[in-house]
Amino acid sequence: MNLIEVQNVTKRYTNHLALDDVSLCIPQGRIFGLLGPNGAGKTTLIRILNQIIMPDSGTVLFNNRPLAPKDVENIGYLPEERGLYKKMRVGEQALYLARLKGVSKNDALARLRNWFEKFGIDNWWNRNVEELSKGMQQKIQFIVTLIHQPELYIFDEPFSGFDPVNSRMLKEEILELKKQGATIVLSTHNMTSVEEICDDIVLIDHARKILSGSVPVVRRQFRKHLFRLELANLDVAYKETLPDGIQILSVAQKDAQTAMTIKMPETDNANDLLAFFMNFSEIQSFNEILPSMDEIFIENVK
Repeated sequence: MNLIEVQNVTKRYTNHLALDDVSLCIPQGRIFGLLGPNGAGKTTLIRILNQIIMPDSGTVLFNNRPLAPKDVENIGYLPEERGLYKKMRVGEQALYLARLKGVSKNDALARLRNWFEKFGIDNWWNRNVEELSKGMQQKIQFIVTLIHQPELYIFDEPFSGFDPVNSRMLKEEILELKKQGATIVLSTHNMTSVEEICDDIVLIDHARKILSGSVPVVRRQFRKHLFRLELANLDVAYKETLPDGIQILSVAQKDAQTAMTIKMPETDNANDLLAFFMNFSEIQSFNEILPSMDEIFIENVK
């Protein structure tokens, strides 16, 4: 079931077409990667989902009905442009933002204390925001994004400015939200994070949808028919009968172990390649090398 359906949405500014007849579906309970270069139209789409702006044409459905103003209450949005009131105390500001989202004072205090302790920032409750590092401020904004426990989360570059330890912690929290049934839209340029946590992606470029699908399917769609073999006791006689079209791109040997990278013709069967080398060696591993999301992004964005 889809939580969000974007149907033929177009948005134009004075001299700029931001979205051009874009359609996509965001499945319920999954992590959806919204990808594209700067200026592709991602932020415009996010603002439409948050009803900050409206499309010129097209429809957005939320739970199989037209997106309505009340649906904002069921969305948690962490924008790329961070911003907290510098002179306010951390806890006071977090409580204020939680109350704006309809959380009772008692519930807000309990949830905030729990999150502050989990993120290791509970001793900053009475300090001014301006005393916090950028990373700590981002933790505060992440917390207040999810404090009202909405059905949909939209995170725009959530890992920006975080060190590897805090990035890993944030990824684990996002995966935990998914485990609890939430739907997450993740807009990021970090393709490693996409491969690690996203279930589905859409790639937008020059205002149009370029490709979409589940991450494994998209990676296989752009496969290069490259394989890695690890062999033991390889008989060099294989070279004399190597099938036509097989390209051995690299060979690394250490003692009786051999590692090969091989490119096959698209029409050939990988099982045939495996069967061929079984005549000349002991097969220790045989894996297809699929392109990374980073490689797919670069190949498709012009």
